[in-house]
Amino acid sequence: MASIRCRRLPVLLFLSFSSILGVTDASAGDADPIYGACVEQCEKTGCVGGKCFQHCNFSNGNSIDGPWYLQEPLYLRWKRWDCQSDCRYQCMLAREEERKELGYKPVKYHGKWPFRRVYGIQEPVSVALSVLNLAIQFHGWVSFFILVNYKLPFSPSKKTYYEYTGLWHIYAMLAMNSWFWNAVFHSRDVELTEKLDYSSAVALLGYSLLLAILRVFNIRDEAARVMVAAPVIAFLTTHILYLNIYQLDYGLNMKVCVALGVTQLLLWAVWASVSQHPSRWKLWLVVAGGAIGMLLEIFDFPPYWGFVDAHALWHATTIPLTYLWWSFAKDDSEFRTSILVKKIK
Repeated sequence: MASIRCRRLPVLLFLSFSSILGVTDASAGDADPIYGACVEQCEKTGCVGGKCFQHCNFSNGNSIDGPWYLQEPLYLRWKRWDCQSDCRYQCMLAREEERKELGYKPVKYHGKWPFRRVYGIQEPVSVALSVLNLAIQFHGWVSFFILVNYKLPFSPSKKTYYEYTGLWHIYAMLAMNSWFWNAVFHSRDVELTEKLDYSSAVALLGYSLLLAILRVFNIRDEAARVMVAAPVIAFLTTHILYLNIYQLDYGLNMKVCVALGVTQLLLWAVWASVSQHPSRWKLWLVVAGGAIGMLLEIFDFPPYWGFVDAHALWHATTIPLTYLWWSFAKDDSEFRTSILVKKIK
């Protein structure tokens, strides 16, 4: 499965790589013959050691899926845990215990580290941090909305002076959508949740690049904005359709996301260097913090106690970066509004 999910530079590269992290399906763990034999035996008997699964068939061919009161709780069934996935999970835990006793380090199984489930959730810490990122995005958007609509003056045409208000609203919707599907994906990585996570992350990262272009080059004319946006949107739409309909190519998706992210990072970094924006230091913190956070994706390591891995810690770094990012957006709206108000006076 995968996840360097292009989830976000200026908070997009950083928030966005949460959506790409690609991994392959073949790993050292599932190549282990002992693990393979355990899974094969479990799928025949429905049991690993003393633990049996209600949705597996026993050797006599009878299923215990019968009466409703023997079914698994709804909060587990909706995640579509089947016989194979439960067998893989229990065999993974059993094999990792054996490896630990022999002094070996954890290995990946089917492209993922050996995480421990909590109430059926595959990666509980990553899910919790994704939800926190979603909450921070919502808080940032609401505070921005209140600022531009209730605290800053309106133009004579009854519109906000800040020319990028609508663009930030769209960004907020895409960001919250991306973090929502990221949380779902870390809960259960079936094909559907994986595609939704990847697609929403690509859309967010691509739109953040568009936002960077429009703001850095101060493009305010509607016709000019359409001309800039059209090729970007066409490319993103084509890429998303390719991933969902033709082939979910992890390598291609990572290249696209890195290209989109690095491009916008460079745009913001150069602009912060040459502009006299009073809050350019916040941009520098976001860029620097995001770059440091990305090292956690590069230097991947097994999860501590079966819960906290490098990717989860990377999710944690995006929380303060997101707060800073929205703080810059609010400062930018005040800065541009003050300039335009002075011009009118």
